[in-house]
Amino acid sequence: MIRSFMMAAACSAALALSSAAFAQQQGAAEAKAMLSKAVAAVKADKVKALDMFNKGEGGFLDRDLYPFCVNSGDGKIVAVGNPNARQIIGQDLRTLKDSTGKSFGAEQFTAAQKPEGELTEVSYLFSKPGADPTPVAKVSFTTKVGDLVCGVGYYK
Repeated sequence: MIRSFMMAAACSAALALSSAAFAQQQGAAEAKAMLSKAVAAVKADKVKALDMFNKGEGGFLDRDLYPFCVNSGDGKIVAVGNPNARQIIGQDLRTLKDSTGKSFGAEQFTAAQKPEGELTEVSYLFSKPGADPTPVAKVSFTTKVGDLVCGVGYYK
């Protein structure tokens, strides 16, 4: 009987861990897909794309997925789809730190030094869109797009 209980507990734990891993893979895939869509929008019409990102229109605010963009020259944030983060527009991305003191903005900005299309992946804490401003674990992918660095992240 104890053996059966132990087997059931082990199976339950394995299932829970595999579900969490699948959810993270799905979140990463969705973030990369939105980033590809955002890159295409910027290349088609930069001004219109940044406006859509800031307003969360055109499918650029999907649950807790949204794009953000910064000028690759001065690091100034020009678009962010998270309604809880509108106050960072105009700030230098390179100066942003999470609640633990991690300089995630500087890490994200390294995409400006890479060739277009190459991704930079950064893990940090940030608040989700919605009512609760509590920072949670997030992973973002950023890439250079012309004179911008744009990114999309997913929350773990």
